[in-house]
Amino acid sequence: MSIHQVSIDLGNGRSLSIETGKLALLANGSVVVRQGGTTVLVCACAAAPREGIDFFPLSVEYRERFAAAGKIPGGYFKREGRPTEKEILTARMTDRPLRPLFPDGFNNEVQIVSTLFSADGKHEADVLSILGASAALMVSDIPWNGPVGALRVGRIDGQFVANPTNDEITRSDIDLVYAGVEGKAIMIEGSAKEISEEDLRDAMLFADGIIAKQVAAQKELAAQVQKAKFEYVPNLPAPDFLAAADQFLGERLQKAVQGTDKLQRQNQENALKADFMENLVPKFADPETGALPKAEQAWEILKEKAIRNLVLDHKTRQDGRALDQLREITCEVGVLPVVHGSALFKRGDTQALVTATLSGTGDSQEYDVIAGGVSEKHFILHYNFPNFCTGEVGRYGSTGRREIGHGALAERSIRQAMPSVDDFPYTVRVTSEILGSNGSSSMATVCGGSLALMDAGVPVSDAVVGISVGLVTGTDHREFLTDIIGSEDHYGDMDFKVAGTAKGITGFQLDLKIAGLDIAGMYQAMLQNREARAKIRAIMAACLPKSRESLSPNAPQVATVKINPEKIGALIGPGGKNIRGIQERTGAQINVEEDGTVRIFVNNKEAMDQARYEVESLTGEVEIGKIYQGVVKTVKDFGAFVEILPGQEGMVHISELADYRVRSVEDICKVGDPLTVKVIDIDDRGRVRLSRKAALAEME
Repeated sequence: MSIHQVSIDLGNGRSLSIETGKLALLANGSVVVRQGGTTVLVCACAAAPREGIDFFPLSVEYRERFAAAGKIPGGYFKREGRPTEKEILTARMTDRPLRPLFPDGFNNEVQIVSTLFSADGKHEADVLSILGASAALMVSDIPWNGPVGALRVGRIDGQFVANPTNDEITRSDIDLVYAGVEGKAIMIEGSAKEISEEDLRDAMLFADGIIAKQVAAQKELAAQVQKAKFEYVPNLPAPDFLAAADQFLGERLQKAVQGTDKLQRQNQENALKADFMENLVPKFADPETGALPKAEQAWEILKEKAIRNLVLDHKTRQDGRALDQLREITCEVGVLPVVHGSALFKRGDTQALVTATLSGTGDSQEYDVIAGGVSEKHFILHYNFPNFCTGEVGRYGSTGRREIGHGALAERSIRQAMPSVDDFPYTVRVTSEILGSNGSSSMATVCGGSLALMDAGVPVSDAVVGISVGLVTGTDHREFLTDIIGSEDHYGDMDFKVAGTAKGITGFQLDLKIAGLDIAGMYQAMLQNREARAKIRAIMAACLPKSRESLSPNAPQVATVKINPEKIGALIGPGGKNIRGIQERTGAQINVEEDGTVRIFVNNKEAMDQARYEVESLTGEVEIGKIYQGVVKTVKDFGAFVEILPGQEGMVHISELADYRVRSVEDICKVGDPLTVKVIDIDDRGRVRLSRKAALAEME
């Protein structure tokens, strides 16, 4: 196979290249995508359909090799193991823009594998993975209706930048990952620093200009390779059976999918489906083999048609709501004892119980990163989706990819409103337990998470509110749906989640089941979302309008002490002896930074006072005019030597022991006695003069 390559100009002197024909030649299609020194190999492979399968089994994997950055993995295991959170999120982003472009009825097993083989620490590999997956499918023989383009958009000093570097993205107020075809978005993902809908629309318009170049380059590459697509037999119900099923179900199915309650609709649908399976399906069995028709697929196709017809023809929905109407929303805070902050947010059947937990900065989440990216987080959000939340049973195992993805969306949405760790020196964890799910549980997590943080007394800048808008497209018009339920997500064309504060957008995610939505339509959906968020904000404000004035009494106390960096060794002690001793005696968690900042975390004020005193005792500088509680170390005829800080002594002359004439020093103190003294002078040689008399006078 010959080697072919195309180059794509991203503007501002930036470019990337796509090459095929050199590596992984046994795959159906493979490409290498490079930007700077970051290099990703993407391979696409296909296999015959599995027996009896009635869905499209696409799987996408993304893996990073530590060798890509000249590193060996940290920890006990010195080889890459289970995928990291970043690898899972990148795989999900790679999957989503590809899936809508596979042809209907295509059930061959397809696997996309992206591998990061070189990382320069400047250019992120996630958008290269998406672009490479599209290119690998284009040069393969796998049927696919691509290509798509993909890039990251930042905005620095008001100027949009394509594929900004890791350093640039820290200075950007937008972090948008955009994938689509020319003129239409298929997938967006990202966060922003409270931007307007117009700003996000303009960022997408900028991305669309780059997408056009990427699409043209991939078509050119595919033309150079000239690999024909293989033939396949669409896995769809026979037309005569589908027509008979449509006639048999008719208006009954239209009525069955309607009802104010999810369980009511399920019961109606199940009863009608049982009738369908018993009285129509056997009539279409093969007379020779007895094989039944594709009844499950026919049912799904016709159910989808019924739900969509409600929207397009009658401008109503399964639960009777108007197209722009929210479900009933209730919220409550302080629902759990002991925890630092808690909230219960309910929207229709979707219910999220969310808690906020505070701890010391030493409990931050650390990451063994390949190159660039976040290596430590002080704000963490975890999303849990147990089987019972949908009324189902199932296996319990490790955290699923969906849970990681939904948690990441909620986390980056709320993060924009969190105080910096310098202003609020805590590690904060939000945990969302989904107790009921029927659409947009991730946005319920955003709303509940904001309330839980405010209930804990975390000084967030504002409540973050999120909601999803859906879409149903017809032959001549389309309708947008506010606050979609699960079936509207499944049978509809779009799930567009947007979260934000009163000032603007902080997080967003778009999933489409159609081959793209024009940016004007995206903007229309954003405006509808903004209107819904305002209504939800008012409901949340009636529950808790702002963060509580003080932290939860159950939350740990924090104090910050600034010490001379040269005293860090004295605080830590040999082998950590000193700091470990303070922590054991007081129960405090003590974090020491290189600049001499010492943060003390403890559960009660008494322990805080003791821990702070011991830290200051080990690290303090003797100050003139300050009173110390010292210990007598040596007694002489002319006075006593008193240790006022560890390793630091001063002398109390006999004339400074009392406000009367003292005959003998031992009349006042002996070795080992505690003695309250005041520093009255430090001479040029560093000798410290102390006075018990002055200390007693000041304390009266």
